Amino acid sequence: MAAKKSIKISEELCKGCGLCEIFCPRNIIKLDNKTNRFGYHPALITDEEKCNACGFCFLMCPDIAIQIERGKDND
Repeated sequence: MAAKKSIKISEELCKGCGLCEIFCPRNIIKLDNKTNRFGYHPALITDEEKCNACGFCFLMCPDIAIQIERGKDND
């Protein structure tokens, strides 16, 4: 059974510092062109299929805007 992973970036908590983008080893996190309600450009994942939930983005985020959930497949 493979473990499922889910990466969630809170658009409202993210201040667009870019640390997650810098430290992502797969280069799949970018800052969005649009702004959130506070005027920041939040991070977004460009290709969830390439994400292996390594946790670097979570560890580097100073605003706790990134959550990683790991679970088990129901297969």
